Amino acid sequence: MSVPQTTIAIVYDYDQTLSPTYMQDEVLFPAYGIDPALFWKKSRALVEDDGWESELAYLKTLLDSLPMDPPTTEDLIRLGAGLKFFPGLPEMFEELDAQLSETHRTIGIRIEHYIVSSGIKALIDGSALRPWIRETFGCEFATDSHGRISFPKRVISHTQKTQYLFRINKGLLDLSQDVNDHMPPDLRPIPFPNMIYIGDGPTDVPCFTVMRQFGGQAIAVYNPDDSSRGSFRKCYQLCAHAGRIKHIAPSDYRPGSHLRLILDEMIREIADRILRRRREEIEESRIPAPGHI
Repeated sequence: MSVPQTTIAIVYDYDQTLSPTYMQDEVLFPAYGIDPALFWKKSRALVEDDGWESELAYLKTLLDSLPMDPPTTEDLIRLGAGLKFFPGLPEMFEELDAQLSETHRTIGIRIEHYIVSSGIKALIDGSALRPWIRETFGCEFATDSHGRISFPKRVISHTQKTQYLFRINKGLLDLSQDVNDHMPPDLRPIPFPNMIYIGDGPTDVPCFTVMRQFGGQAIAVYNPDDSSRGSFRKCYQLCAHAGRIKHIAPSDYRPGSHLRLILDEMIREIADRILRRRREEIEESRIPAPGHI
């Protein structure tokens, strides 16, 4: 028996996608007196000189840079309340529901939001975005006997992000569940054509590729206030030369912006397709009453 596939999932990267700054620079480094330039220099040295993976390098550099008594997970969650976002957030999460008509809602169509980030999950969990997010996947720390962070427990690299797209696709949000377990397409609660991925550049290429391969939608966003134009250039290269993405837009999530116009149309298009499919299924399953003799 198939499951109702009436959920639309919008999946977001975090740094440079939902926020113009890196979360560590914005709230973590100021709280513990860490010099951002020196921090990232040390992190890059681990990658370039010693062959570390970039995500592990920044997490090790962070643990090495913290005081003797490092923060607890709860401390990180409290710091997350200071995170700031691009214009239109978090208001957009509520506004997007207006793209669904009463007819859409009647058959159970709804929108869910997810974040998949190489940043620190606890910071996002403490932010103003959290009430609107079904699930956040990010880097996590194990804690010592005093509850203080001590070692990376979960690291999400840009290539590993794709695993979490399949978790959303299969409804396997509990990380103890094996995402590699076989699941027939008609039992997956959120098929890829019902998914939209929003990211900001080359680190999102694996996710862009998965969305393209399996029929999902994707948008690359750039910071319009970046005077160096580096943010725009990353997106332009992905669209014009690499062929990785169809849509690019400024990171402005307010109603009427270029990004919102694209996103609104994608949502309505997906919702209308789900509605047509459900009506066809109902029609095909209908058995005419026997005629009178």
